[in-house]
Amino acid sequence: MSEATEKIVLITGASSGIGHAAALRLAAAGHRVVLGARRAGRLAELAGTIRDAGGSAEYRELDVTDLADFRAFVEFARERYGRVDVVVNNAGVMPLSSLDAGLVEEWDRMIDVNIRGVLHGIAAALPVMREQGHGQFVNVASTGAHEVVPTAAVYCATKYAVRAISEGLRQESGGDVRVSVISPGVTESELADSITDPEAAAGMVEYRKIALPATAVAEAIAFAVTQPSEVDVNEILVRPAATR
Repeated sequence: MSEATEKIVLITGASSGIGHAAALRLAAAGHRVVLGARRAGRLAELAGTIRDAGGSAEYRELDVTDLADFRAFVEFARERYGRVDVVVNNAGVMPLSSLDAGLVEEWDRMIDVNIRGVLHGIAAALPVMREQGHGQFVNVASTGAHEVVPTAAVYCATKYAVRAISEGLRQESGGDVRVSVISPGVTESELADSITDPEAAAGMVEYRKIALPATAVAEAIAFAVTQPSEVDVNEILVRPAATR
């Protein structure tokens, strides 16, 4: 891959699920990936796998809820590679519960990771992209950004927010910064592991029987990233074929 088409791609939530699959997919395509997540051990293992296959990967422990940490992550990428072409805002949590369960701390955690995490990514990387004259944000939302279902009110609200923020950024970008939203349906990941509400956990067991592999969503991310600079893929929905 030439320098003109090779991209420096920062991926949050890269230690598992969609982020992990996207890192492998993009590195295999010749892009240089910078991996961020809280579990540095898993990032080291993933970076080693990519390097062993001939790819390029760096990693840094990252807490997306901490703006200073996100800015340091972006600077880390610039120091290693000289620029930041794409930020994949993928980190997310999904502790579903009914509102009457009153799990306020879990609601706050979803707001912090799913909304503030995306905003911190934009705040950290947008000035760099403006300075470069180019860049792209790929924000991972959900089909929950298009519909609300029982036990998912707060989660869906955070994903609706991701869509709204992304659309606002797209309108403000003037074409120099592209903005893509990837909205997966139920996907194989560790998201459901954080559900503590028994009713929501039981419902998720049934729902996940038709889950997409994370690689399917990684393909959608790769499609958005690899389009020519004059093409802005604004939104992709990816659902299991068996979804009602």
